[in-house]
Amino acid sequence: MKILGLTGGIGMGKSTAAAIFRELGVPVYDADRAVHALLAPGGAAVKAVVRAFPTAKSGKGISRPKLGKLVFGKPKQLKRLEAILHPLVRREEKIFLRRMRGRRVRRVVLDIPLLYETGGARRCDAVVVVWAPAAVQRARVLRRPGMDEKRFRAIRAQQLPDRVKRARADFAVPSGLGRAATRRALARVVATIDPACGDESDASD
Repeated sequence: MKILGLTGGIGMGKSTAAAIFRELGVPVYDADRAVHALLAPGGAAVKAVVRAFPTAKSGKGISRPKLGKLVFGKPKQLKRLEAILHPLVRREEKIFLRRMRGRRVRRVVLDIPLLYETGGARRCDAVVVVWAPAAVQRARVLRRPGMDEKRFRAIRAQQLPDRVKRARADFAVPSGLGRAATRRALARVVATIDPACGDESDASD
């Protein structure tokens, strides 16, 4: 089974790329979705996060906005949170991979925002970085609810620079040329890592 890592900075089009991979028949492990589940009522991380950040509790789960305020711009607090979440997210990833191998799936995608920053690239056969020009990235991000220039810059500062990610990646896919162009590029990636599947770039454009 081929493991393809998917990453990209905030506003670079990673969520769209993940959706396209699913359309192309490639199962995707979504690390962000795993975090949401871990912090939801009954989630495996709730008790540990409440112990570390009591005021982040909301009902039987964790309020992500409250938690964000407690760790945003506070490196020590962020590391404390990561020490709780990262092992659990990694465990969910292992469960996903085990399940996919059991189904004899040919290729999968690990959608991990901080793939390089957390050393996740070492677990992949190849890595796709989705990118867009800085002006496009900025416009996309600032359209998000609750986002402003200061927060955008702070988030970007926590991520590996885009130029470094692209230099390290096996595939750098631009997302600023429209969804159809992105889809064709990602279909070529799938065909490259798994030639038996053929080039699906013309399917369902």
